[in-house]
Amino acid sequence: MGRRWRDGRGTLVIHGVRGEVRVPLEIATSYRARTRGLLGRDTVNGAMLLSPAGSIHTLGMRIPIDVAYLDRGLRVIAVRTMRPGRMGMPRLRARHVVEAEAGVMEGWGLSAGVAVRIVARGEQGEARGDE
Repeated sequence: MGRRWRDGRGTLVIHGVRGEVRVPLEIATSYRARTRGLLGRDTVNGAMLLSPAGSIHTLGMRIPIDVAYLDRGLRVIAVRTMRPGRMGMPRLRARHVVEAEAGVMEGWGLSAGVAVRIVARGEQGEARGDE
């Protein structure tokens, strides 16, 4: 569970009330990639994982986003929607953060208590095709 990923792409696999949902994922683990995050974007294709991260801000963002805080075991601690120009409070047990366009996480079944899996491109179990 103390897994470290590298900057790149992959799939967010959500094991929630809607069964298994697979979402295209950008992975940002370097300081530079985490700092840049979703700044300057008007849309998000899927989601972005920031790791390690315990809090985020939306200063300089153009769009509202959904934010899911994940613990060490990749279980969702909390999900909230943040408007641009806000500072998020640090979450005590959060080790990773997933960001996406506002409103989409509910449709994916992503809520507190739900377990997720991160599949980096090239790892076993990665879905192929047009994700």
